[in-house]
Amino acid sequence: MQKVRGVGGLFFKCKDPEKLAAWYKEHLGFELAAPFCAAFTPGNHKEGDQTVWGAFSADTTYFQPSQQTFMFNFIVDDVEAMLQQIEAAGGERSGDVVVEEYGTFGWFIDPEGFKVELWSPVAEVEAK
Repeated sequence: MQKVRGVGGLFFKCKDPEKLAAWYKEHLGFELAAPFCAAFTPGNHKEGDQTVWGAFSADTTYFQPSQQTFMFNFIVDDVEAMLQQIEAAGGERSGDVVVEEYGTFGWFIDPEGFKVELWSPVAEVEAK
């Protein structure tokens, strides 16, 4: 039987793809492969990094205050520092930073209204 080995991409619609990609490049350090997309190489991951596929109930409130039907999750070295960087760029923090068994989590709303979850995996948290 064939099996999925990982997430090959996350594709979504937005009002101005090049403007949103430029915002992510400037404020989250994305290395753009084209004017509207970035590629992340799995070999650059650190211990504890993983890609999670998660199906949520249609009535979940986890993505709020966004009205979108999905949410991004990005692995970062320091959740609080990244949130401060986003706020300095005019981004909107959403909720408090939370430390759980899987690592540290924080959230913000991007310029197109997508809720973004930032995650520093537990292996990274323990190394600090």
